[in-house]
Amino acid sequence: MLPSACFSQSYAEARGKFLAACLDAGLTVQSHRHPLAGREGELLSLDVARMGPADAERLLIISSGCHGVEGFCGSAVQIALLSDPEWLRECEKANCAVLYLHAANPYGFSWWRRWTHENVDLNRNFIDFSKPRQRNENYAKLDPILLPRQWPPGLLSRARLIGFLLKHGRKGVHSAVAGGQNSHPQGLFFIGQEATWSNQTVREVLREHGRQCRRLCWIDLHTGLGPKGHGERIFVGANDPQALERTRRWWGREVTSSYDGDSISVPLQGQMIRAASEECPQAELTAITLEYGTLPGTKVLSALCAEQWLSNTKEASPQKAQRIRRRLRDAFYVDEDGWKRRVLEQAAEASRQGLAGLCAPA
Repeated sequence: MLPSACFSQSYAEARGKFLAACLDAGLTVQSHRHPLAGREGELLSLDVARMGPADAERLLIISSGCHGVEGFCGSAVQIALLSDPEWLRECEKANCAVLYLHAANPYGFSWWRRWTHENVDLNRNFIDFSKPRQRNENYAKLDPILLPRQWPPGLLSRARLIGFLLKHGRKGVHSAVAGGQNSHPQGLFFIGQEATWSNQTVREVLREHGRQCRRLCWIDLHTGLGPKGHGERIFVGANDPQALERTRRWWGREVTSSYDGDSISVPLQGQMIRAASEECPQAELTAITLEYGTLPGTKVLSALCAEQWLSNTKEASPQKAQRIRRRLRDAFYVDEDGWKRRVLEQAAEASRQGLAGLCAPA
């Protein structure tokens, strides 16, 4: 397939292409139906396809749409792999299983939101909610600045944001905003008050498909951070030097780590990949987030703020609402052939490296 043919303009189109690619590859799809409908009235589902033996000791997971609107990229990667005969032959020869998780957050994918239908950042939601969590005081200070009553924000809001930036620096602002918060349910990067539907469903999939393996490799596909078109390979897992070293053997020394401060990402808790350690404790986990850059960070944050403001208000005209939603989608999906080609090339390389590392002697 041509690179552009793997990408879609809606969740419904992406799901249709994914199901067709699975059918052509001879794979059965398990569909976990979401309780709500999509923006076109379509059925929403976390779709799962597995290639390889049920008792495989090695399992490769490739997931898309953890942050809903980022699914345009991740879905295309999965479709491209499923449509690549050489990749399918390599997987078959490797004698391991490959699991495709399509649209972990189908609601956000369909409605062009980063968050779930509970307004939760799914990649901050995989935590133990029985334990107390410290309040993110810096986010609490920023929330009224980032989400003013009127949009676009006035000069006062902009001045206050600049003041916070001067006091805490760019990394300080990034950490305060993106690190996750539990005080503002209608704010940005909300971790939630309980496990979301997507959290529970992903765990169900892991229990069914991951309890037999001894080694587990996971590549989670994301967009929105870093230079345009560059796929940063970010180490995910416990702060374990041996796991980081193994990850760099598999994917190269360019693998970054938020623990070391060399990643575009801030240190995070509650990431989706970490559920593998809890649901499949018998398996050695080696995992990365493959994060593709789109637009400059300030534009991405502004698009998120505008869309969250829209979600919180009923005052926007239909034309203004459509502009805001389109701007949010464009912040996480660059609808250009060059960007799409680079995305698929880097994903194919990373997938083959993950497969090779998984099948190498322990």
